[in-house]
Amino acid sequence: MGVAEAWRDPLGLMLASTGEGVFGVDLDGLCVFINPAGARMIGLEPEQVLGQNMHVLTHHSHGDGTHYPLDDCPIYNAFRQGQPCRIDSEVFWRADGSSFPVEYSSYPVFDQGQVRGAVVTFVDITERKQAQDALHQAKNELEQRVAERTQALETALQQLRELAAWSEAVREEERTRIAREVHDELGSLLVALKMDVGWLDKRLSEQEQRAAVEAQSQHDNMRGKMREKCQNMSRLIENAVVNVGRIITDLRPSILDHQGLWDALAWQAQEFVQSAEQELKWCMDLNMQRVLPEPMAMAVFRIFQEMLSNVGRHARARTVDVDIVERQGWLHLSVEDDGCGAEAQVFESAQAYGIMGMRERARHFGGVIDVDSQLGRGTRMRLSMPLPSWEAAL
Repeated sequence: MGVAEAWRDPLGLMLASTGEGVFGVDLDGLCVFINPAGARMIGLEPEQVLGQNMHVLTHHSHGDGTHYPLDDCPIYNAFRQGQPCRIDSEVFWRADGSSFPVEYSSYPVFDQGQVRGAVVTFVDITERKQAQDALHQAKNELEQRVAERTQALETALQQLRELAAWSEAVREEERTRIAREVHDELGSLLVALKMDVGWLDKRLSEQEQRAAVEAQSQHDNMRGKMREKCQNMSRLIENAVVNVGRIITDLRPSILDHQGLWDALAWQAQEFVQSAEQELKWCMDLNMQRVLPEPMAMAVFRIFQEMLSNVGRHARARTVDVDIVERQGWLHLSVEDDGCGAEAQVFESAQAYGIMGMRERARHFGGVIDVDSQLGRGTRMRLSMPLPSWEAAL
């Protein structure tokens, strides 16, 4: 066969070599030709397709299996109404009864101004549909995640606002308590001192106005009264000093500055169990020479205070077990009681501001707060916080 003879049927060569399916139908919808790729996609040989109604053969149903009326078929409209089309939302059916998503184009064929049929090209777009479905699913998942994160952020912001409001209420309550103590304790002491000083001033003025003989006769009696008054004033001053020291200790225990965090924790635990009339089980296993940075030490101390406060307010416990250890560069501080306990959701509530406050303090230094509680079996609160290196702490 010569070169010229090999190229005698270029259209047949093109149809045989293309990867797209191509077939032609006449005005009755019967197949007049189909290339090997097209026949292969519908599971038949070209000879099995020729002369068959292509709509009945491969386009008879929608993707959900419902009947596809011939009058609605865009392929037939190409030669019935002279309307070309391009569709990518339908399926073709194979000989074995399976279907595949397809993109097809149908163009009318004209001969001397008359429509004689149509040429249809089609490709299997299964992979494209799978990619689109995967992209759509990923988009939906992303939107879902964004919605969840947005909701979580809104919830966190709301909790932060509530926590800030609660913190401000606690500060205001503390200010009110201190103001009341200053008024009730120091105020009354200062008023008593003022009255005593006024009494002394009045007596001394009266002494100057009396005649010398009268003054001398009352001197010994007045001297005793003034001495008694001075002793009373001394007691009032001592009480004032004690009250000032107590108020200052409530605001910031001096032991935290003078003796360090570990002694301050031990002191706070002893103060708590004495006032609450509870038994203390104490265990501390760490290097007492380790010094934490001041902000971290204050955070640990305040978290410990809040843990004890929770025991005092809610637990109705007889024993408090405090365990403070250092393991692999982490500080673990736990407070466990044998009280009434509570359900887990109580500690995760949006109104559990004390727990939220502890967690915020701990989170600032990379720490976490764990709570384990069961009704009737007590509660254990545990702070775990990474310790800084010795160089960073010093």
